[in-house]
Amino acid sequence: MQLVLDIAPAAEPDFDNYVAGPNAEALASLRGFAARETQEAVMYLWGEPGSGRTHLLQSAGRVNPGLLTADDVERLDEPAQQRLFAAINAARQGGPPVLAAGAQPPAQLALREDLRTRLAWGLVYQLRPLSDAEKALHLRAEAARRGLRLSEEVVGYLLTRLPRDLPSLNSVLAALDRYSLAAKRPVTLPLVREALERKFR
Repeated sequence: MQLVLDIAPAAEPDFDNYVAGPNAEALASLRGFAARETQEAVMYLWGEPGSGRTHLLQSAGRVNPGLLTADDVERLDEPAQQRLFAAINAARQGGPPVLAAGAQPPAQLALREDLRTRLAWGLVYQLRPLSDAEKALHLRAEAARRGLRLSEEVVGYLLTRLPRDLPSLNSVLAALDRYSLAAKRPVTLPLVREALERKFR
């Protein structure tokens, strides 16, 4: 008899499962912005890859489907820059609000000057990286959601030997979940070493 296991899928991006850490103020402002509790028409988030920019844009879009979002603005070509420029102008005239995100603050973006200026017109927040302690809390919470228990030893091993951004850590945790279920063994340090050796060799 084959046992069908309910493997927890990745959690959908949501404000409640964003690990805010030092970004609590930015998260609170974005919640208000998405809920239209502020008069601001434009909001811009910036931070290094893995800081949660895309997670927050998707979360805001679920709260306010009418919100116009633009991620990785530094990659926009000229026509896309023109569309974003027009959208920001329309937002300031009562049109749908605009939420944008990129890797640098507005003044440092390699975009047309008038667009850089408009991105800085509204709320601007830097998303700062999480500390190791905050990443450890996230790993334990995500593991618990999946029905796993991670020892301090396993958490420390993952944080010192893997890419430290949350998307990468979540991906490895999902792989460990599957490996643990297939092997019918708990997630111990020997299992983690074995699983990662197979994954990366």
